[in-house]
Amino acid sequence: MQYLPIFTKLDNKPVLVVGGGDVALRKCRAFLKARAAVTLVAPEFCDELNTLANNNEVTLITDYFNEQHLDGMMLVIAATDLEDVNAQVFELANARNVFVNVVDDQPKCSFIFPSIVDRNPITIAISSSGTAPVLARRLREKLETLIPQHIGPLATLVGSFREKVKQRLTHFADRRQFWETVFDSSVVSKVQTGDTDAASAQLEQLLDAKPEPEGEVYVIGAGPGDPELLTLKALQLMQQADVVVYDYLVSDEIMELVRRDADLVCVGKRLGDHSVPQEDTNQMLVDFAKQGKKVCRIKGGDPFIYGRGGEEVQVLAANQVNYQIVPGITAAAGCSAYAGIPLTHRDHAQAIQFVTGHCKKDGQELDWQSLAKPNQTLAIYMGVIKSPHIQAQLLKHGRGADTPVAIIENGTRKNQRVVTGQLGELADLIERHSIISPALLIIGEVASLHEQLHWFGEKAQTSSFAQPLTGVA
Repeated sequence: MQYLPIFTKLDNKPVLVVGGGDVALRKCRAFLKARAAVTLVAPEFCDELNTLANNNEVTLITDYFNEQHLDGMMLVIAATDLEDVNAQVFELANARNVFVNVVDDQPKCSFIFPSIVDRNPITIAISSSGTAPVLARRLREKLETLIPQHIGPLATLVGSFREKVKQRLTHFADRRQFWETVFDSSVVSKVQTGDTDAASAQLEQLLDAKPEPEGEVYVIGAGPGDPELLTLKALQLMQQADVVVYDYLVSDEIMELVRRDADLVCVGKRLGDHSVPQEDTNQMLVDFAKQGKKVCRIKGGDPFIYGRGGEEVQVLAANQVNYQIVPGITAAAGCSAYAGIPLTHRDHAQAIQFVTGHCKKDGQELDWQSLAKPNQTLAIYMGVIKSPHIQAQLLKHGRGADTPVAIIENGTRKNQRVVTGQLGELADLIERHSIISPALLIIGEVASLHEQLHWFGEKAQTSSFAQPLTGVA
């Protein structure tokens, strides 16, 4: 370990920045964020530094650096573009045992600036010991995607209870158990939604009693399959769940991101194969929550677009179960984008209709007259089996046989396949190419743009550092 990672309190402590340009400004702002007393020395200063001085936020010394400027300083930054000046700052500061950092010159640094994830008062610092700062920054970006914004307010809230808890619970083991209970309770979700008063009241109740664990259900949209399309909130809640209830449509790559020690329950749902009836799934969610468990109900696409999420949430609400709803990228949006097909386009489609080819057995027939109108896009979910009927009805109600169509199988996934053609051959295309679910049908003039705009799978995707961290317990 080349550098000892420590966090230093700089409130009103004197620090010196040698330099007056953009780099000096950047370092100065970091010190100001830590409430340090900042002095800068340089022959001239940029406009932003002059503004800070006019606002009495920093002290500027218009001069060339000399040893006397180090008097009384706790930390020093050399941020000039003159190598000899930077070397002089390092040598003089080092001789005085004053911590010094020469920007972009790691051998001349007795301390370094890490990449920081700031969730005040929670702070995470990442360092490569000055050897690979861009790599450290990219690791920080990964952590930024995993650590929710409400962690800071949550830490502030529990910090305000710390002394009260120490007075009430004198043994360390009891305090640790109490805080474990707090962080497993809905105090966290209350802070997340901004209701800190309710969270504070619940903390008081937890101190006064030992209530049963409070369950909650997260109804999460996983998107069409590419794990990079998960929302940050979905990923965060997936990492908190005790039980994960999922469908076949959720990709294996996404399931790899759930909490490793969570119980996994598959409820099926492929066309013609419902391994668990919907009513049983609904009751399962209620039962798990009533047992005090945090339940992640994860669905492909968006839970409120042909995902039966509304039915499940109605049952949760009727049983007074706490729940959150996390939208996902629906198949029409994700698959069409990965196929290079804009759902709307000024020259081709001024409207879009989302349609399901799979309704309840006693469901009403679709309004084919409306669906057959020109200059609009139809995005048809679960339409593979019913494609002969869909084709016949659209032709019958006036849609042209030469209307472009696209069939997107396994959209957004590595094995995505796109078949294009015309409406008059839709059913034949599906049979000839052995299309299987999950597949989305896009019918309308925009489907013709696939050949011009397709991109996914055409070249290597440079996204390894954009992917979420996997394997987090």
